[in-house]
Amino acid sequence: MIKKEAITGLILAGGRAQRMGGIDKGLISFQGKPLIDCAITRLKEQVGPIMINANRNITKYSVYGYAVIADETPDFAGPLAGFLAGLKAAQTPYLLTSPCDSPLLPIDLAQMLAVELEKTNAQLVYASTKSANGRHWAQPVFCLMRSDLADSLRTFLSKGDLKIDHWFTELRTSTVVFENEDAFANVNTPEELHALENAAK
Repeated sequence: MIKKEAITGLILAGGRAQRMGGIDKGLISFQGKPLIDCAITRLKEQVGPIMINANRNITKYSVYGYAVIADETPDFAGPLAGFLAGLKAAQTPYLLTSPCDSPLLPIDLAQMLAVELEKTNAQLVYASTKSANGRHWAQPVFCLMRSDLADSLRTFLSKGDLKIDHWFTELRTSTVVFENEDAFANVNTPEELHALENAAK
């Protein structure tokens, strides 16, 4: 059984947030608290160390007392760049990733993914959801991976490809389907923020 102390939690807050007008999404208020605060609250009981991947407002994120790590490249290269920064910095055998803009993320995310990773001997396990019509949707930024994947990811990114699902095809992967689709709802626009706040009341 993978213990939570063996997992580093990485909160991804390094994006441009263009659809939010360029505002740093992790610092946007959700029900009176910054989104990053919500993510930390949901993750801190599931993992050992926590790191925040951010490319701006480093001082504001540092206030939370966790390591803040930036992408290797300064061009906001997307989640995989955050993954790589996390893999390089992690001191535990496993890395759990989650975006900063999903304030309702499952409180059993790490446990469910860890069980699947051990059962299948996968290198990486990601979350999926099932919609009302029964269709499965991948939630690839919510994943648990072995921390020895840094070289694989660095080689993949050196080809200029930034798509998560393309990297996954090079690995032994599996997925866990979570029943509560709303737990993975994220905030990309002001309208989505208001809708999620109302739904979470």
